[in-house]
Amino acid sequence: MIAFDTPILFFLAPAVGVLVFAFAIWARRVRINKAGNWSNELRAEAASSGRWGPYVLGLAGVLATVALAGPRWGSRVVETESKGLNLVVAVDISRSMLAEDANPSRLERAKRETRRLIHDLRGDRIGLVAFAGQSHILSPLTVDGSALNLLVDALHPDIASAGGSDLARALRQGRELLLAKDEVADRVLVIFTDGEAHDSVAEIMSAAERLRRDRVRLVLVAEGGTEPVRIPVRDVDGTFLGYQRDPSDREVATMRRDDILTGVADAAQGMLVSASVGDQAGAVRDLIAAFKRSPEATTTAAQDISRAWIPLFIAAVLLLLHTITRRTMALAMVTLSLALSETASAQGPRNAADDAWLRGDFAAAVSEYLQQAQLGEGGDTVLFNLGTAAMALGDTGVARTALVTAARSIEPDLRFRALFNLGLLELVLADRDSTNRGDHLEEARRYYREALLIRPNDMDAKWNYELTFEMMPPESGSGAEDEQAQPSPADSESEPAAPQGLSAAQAEQILNSIAEEERQTQERLNRRRSQLGETRGRRDW
Repeated sequence: MIAFDTPILFFLAPAVGVLVFAFAIWARRVRINKAGNWSNELRAEAASSGRWGPYVLGLAGVLATVALAGPRWGSRVVETESKGLNLVVAVDISRSMLAEDANPSRLERAKRETRRLIHDLRGDRIGLVAFAGQSHILSPLTVDGSALNLLVDALHPDIASAGGSDLARALRQGRELLLAKDEVADRVLVIFTDGEAHDSVAEIMSAAERLRRDRVRLVLVAEGGTEPVRIPVRDVDGTFLGYQRDPSDREVATMRRDDILTGVADAAQGMLVSASVGDQAGAVRDLIAAFKRSPEATTTAAQDISRAWIPLFIAAVLLLLHTITRRTMALAMVTLSLALSETASAQGPRNAADDAWLRGDFAAAVSEYLQQAQLGEGGDTVLFNLGTAAMALGDTGVARTALVTAARSIEPDLRFRALFNLGLLELVLADRDSTNRGDHLEEARRYYREALLIRPNDMDAKWNYELTFEMMPPESGSGAEDEQAQPSPADSESEPAAPQGLSAAQAEQILNSIAEEERQTQERLNRRRSQLGETRGRRDW
């Protein structure tokens, strides 16, 4: 059965053919009349040539319109083979992830880095798990990155059936999802969380050790800060309503639990990506780059295949035959001019900001790019262009703001270029501002380090990274003051230093102090573990 993308164009095809035929008849008559102005013989010759032209053009018009209607029919089977990794991403959607000690919040940063990871690992088989008080499989292993991104965008604590953070359940469910597919490829579980787990620590460690025994690679990605912060509560429009409160109506404080995250990573012999890493997705990608990938053959049945090329091909053949049988190439020139005009219109209007950049008018380019960014046009590319033009103009404030935003793009190439230019901007500022040179060089070093995570072999980034060390000012405190602070050789000889050894009583006292401190530490850990076990199931953040 034949179907059309735009059925109305199929029904209009005869009318289009008639119009083209009528126009061709009118053009032929005009040509014959103009030839008759010269002589009757020329009129007769003009009338005898090109009689079939209007019919050919009319039929070509019909076929071209049918092609534009988008005819579809039939089916075909496509087999593809790809080498992929089995990877499950688990995202903590408990309410503690709404804390805003990360930009813009722990959860939003985790979602942003997850989208980047999905983009960077195209071809790998990725599953998605969301967990809070319970764990839910949102997607089995798939290569459909678009579908995964839609699920990631919808992640929010409100979709969880129970509050709290059951990290052990997420570890178990991620392992089960990976082991369900019998593959020779390595299995990787990536978890974005703040580590504030409310289940038993012993249960979490047991689940982590099970991952190690089953050879599932664990990568923990930490979110949030180590200082206690409150959890804001907002409505669907983002309006601030207050702070999260416990059942006793006291405001809740949350912080990143590095002790739990480190313990889980050690138990599973996994890896931990710090919250201070700017490009967490890039760090995860580099960590799993050497893991084993397995080939997989995929068979896809495509229905209603587009056949628009068939009528278009017939129309092109008719026009070509008509053109090469004529004495002149007039029709060919008309066709060429139409094709050129179509190409020009497809390219769209020239970008005024790009024109200003090419002219070297950076002020106008900044103004145009800024206007486009405010209108939401061009996405991260316009922000990158705005930052680069502002840097060329010398407006460091606008340049830094635009480039920092562009550096969060999901496109690795755009991220790299934005980070490279941010590092270059800090190098320029370090050269101008001798007072804060060290701070600017530290920032430049950080940007180039993140850029090299994306392109480890880029020589320009490596050169500039080394330059940040060479430009670093020497440490203060050298010179005469240092010489005065050090004793002279004569003083050293006349007053020998006191022996550094400890007596037996002093050593025993220090050892007893260390033992007492260790005992107190263990008691605090045991109290904390018991509190976690008692409060399990009652906290909703």
